[in-house]
Amino acid sequence: MPWLEPLLAILGGLLLAYAVALALLWLYARKNPGTVDLGEALRLLPELLRFLGRLVSDRELPLRPRLALLFLLVYLASPIDLVPDFIPVIGYADDVLVVALVLRLVVRTSGRQPLERNWTGSATGLLVVEKLAGLAPEAPLPVPVHREKRP
Repeated sequence: MPWLEPLLAILGGLLLAYAVALALLWLYARKNPGTVDLGEALRLLPELLRFLGRLVSDRELPLRPRLALLFLLVYLASPIDLVPDFIPVIGYADDVLVVALVLRLVVRTSGRQPLERNWTGSATGLLVVEKLAGLAPEAPLPVPVHREKRP
């Protein structure tokens, strides 16, 4: 069977790539524990999917982030994941990380404005999306203090 050895080599390579991807996800999660809580992300899933669709159709975004967003929607809809969704907790963690990476690409190429322009959900949801995108929430403007001038 001359085809068995190449087939085993391909399967071995795929398993190695899978193991490397899992290790990278694990390292990212350890280095960025406060990126987003998985429970928060799952509660906001319907708003997030609407938001991603609005971003894909936003003509003001450059082509590269729009293509990445389209890829993201296909990835989220696909039954094939880096980590299968039936595995508790980490099954959905890869989805959250891929969303975060794509949103960071959008922010790097286009700034914060597309997020604010296309978000139709709650203010708390926007904070989670900003957190996923690697943005610190905008600090409130300082209130000017009027002091009396003394002679």
